[in-house]
Amino acid sequence: MDTKNTYYATGKRKSAIARTWITPGNGTIVINNKPIDEYFKIDSAKATLTQPLTLTNTRSDFDVKVRVIGGGITGQAGAIRHGITRALILANPDLRQPLKRAGFVRRDPRVKERKKYGQRGARARFQFSKR
Repeated sequence: MDTKNTYYATGKRKSAIARTWITPGNGTIVINNKPIDEYFKIDSAKATLTQPLTLTNTRSDFDVKVRVIGGGITGQAGAIRHGITRALILANPDLRQPLKRAGFVRRDPRVKERKKYGQRGARARFQFSKR
């Protein structure tokens, strides 16, 4: 990979972490050494991760290579979107404003709440019996 025109960024969402590299190219997206259609079978996940490229009209200008670990389909797609957004800003700082307006720059802080002791879940309690 040519390091001169390669931009690297890390994206996160829930418990997924995506290491993202973008290079000038023709628009191929490779996730964990698989093409996007092979890695994500669900169309909404594919649409989510390509949102920053579509918004900035750079879908066919950059090749995207991603290594993603942790989380599920939605979390990984969101992490990749965050990584692509941060890499695009490094590649062209002028793109920050439209990406920020769309809400892609900020990491989504929502994570699963921990289970508490003496309870069935984070908020759910065991059934109470008076007698």
